[in-house]
This record gives sequence, C-alpha cells and structure tokens, in this order.
Amino acid sequence: DIPWVLRVDGHTDVRPITGQFKSNWDLSAARAISVVQYLIDKGVKPNRLVAAGFGEFQPIDTGTTEDAYRRNRRIEFKLTDR
Repeated sequence: DIPWVLRVDGHTDVRPITGQFKSNWDLSAARAISVVQYLIDKGVKPNRLVAAGFGEFQPIDTGTTEDAYRRNRRIEFKLTDR
C-alpha cells in the first residue's frame, strides 16, 4: 500500500475580499475544504485528503485583467505522499 494523499489547494485573486470571509486566505481554505467534503461524499476516504488554502500568494497570472483574476481563482489537485 502506497501512503498517498490528494492535496486540494485553494487559491484566490489579489483583490480585497468582501462578504462572509475575513480574508482571501479564508476564502481559499473554504474552497479547498468544500472540494474535500465533496470528494468524501463521493466515497474518497478522509485520511487520503488534505485541504490547503494559499490565498492570493501563488498566482499563476500576475496580470490585473478580469481574465487574470479568473485564472487565479482556482483549485489545484496534487497527488503526494503522506
């Protein structure tokens, strides 16, 4: 048995957050947790999942256009060892 986990990384754009979340970091963590909960509901074992929030700190597009912001609001999956 290989000791793997699926890490679900949540990201946001750099714009200040408004609404129910205190920060982009909180929003990114909530995104990741939501996906992890969905995967658990679909039968993935919880001990195989990790939720991580990265906020706005790892952009894939440093632009300031709506398209750049949209690309940075994302979820990434990383298969890794425990």
